Amino acid sequence: MDRYAVIGNPVAHSKSPVIHAAFAAQTGQTLTYAALLAPLDGFAATVAEFRTAGGRGCNVTVPFKLEAFALAARRSPRAQAAGAVNTLMFDAEGIYGDNTDGAGLVRDLTHNLDCPLAGRRVLLLGAGGAARGALLPLLSAGPARLMLANRTVSRAEALAAEFAAAAGNTPLAASGFAELAGAQFDVVINATAASLADQAPPLPPGLYAPGALAYDMMYGRGDTPFLVTARRDGATQLADGLGMLVEQAAESFLLWRGVRPETAPVLAELRRQLGK
Repeated sequence: MDRYAVIGNPVAHSKSPVIHAAFAAQTGQTLTYAALLAPLDGFAATVAEFRTAGGRGCNVTVPFKLEAFALAARRSPRAQAAGAVNTLMFDAEGIYGDNTDGAGLVRDLTHNLDCPLAGRRVLLLGAGGAARGALLPLLSAGPARLMLANRTVSRAEALAAEFAAAAGNTPLAASGFAELAGAQFDVVINATAASLADQAPPLPPGLYAPGALAYDMMYGRGDTPFLVTARRDGATQLADGLGMLVEQAAESFLLWRGVRPETAPVLAELRRQLGK
């Protein structure tokens, strides 16, 4: 039986085994999927042991995405752009690395939330790994403009400069939070770590255009301070990152098995389990 896993530290909380079991049942695929706890200094050894034991591929979660990038001999363009890998596939040519996070975000926005990005004004908050992983897929969706905003402006500016060529005809700019005053956006995505600390990025009021969507990559915490603030400031639609989690998993499943599962029933069941 083909074996897959998610590797992380911690990893017991991961929803990936439940998600991939549902995908396998739905598509008639015969496989197992486990959660593997790797020592903080033993990621590569854990991957090697799993591969030797017949593993076909694995997802990678914190804090090992940079190590997975280094471990992959071949990488997808989106993994190369992100500088991080969350999906490994083992084949006769060695280890292939992909990053499905940004694609999962875009598919959740456009497919599940019916929020097309083409021609829309998009604000991406943060300049760390989560923002970097989302940038190329977001730019590929053809927004009218994309603004990067971060507490440390220089980090946002450096990220914008790095992706300038990939932006093509899409205006890509960077700023601090306070400098956003007076601007309006159709989609605001929180890729900062603020929600982990039960905080909201210090955004000026008036950012949300009529009908705007506020999206927090965090999930499982109810309305985060970012979403509470967004509702107060006029966001019409609010969403957490649970759909992104399911959609990035579907991207991994497609890479490994060559079939895209239906995500809607899996997402609905996860929301039921979380009481949302």
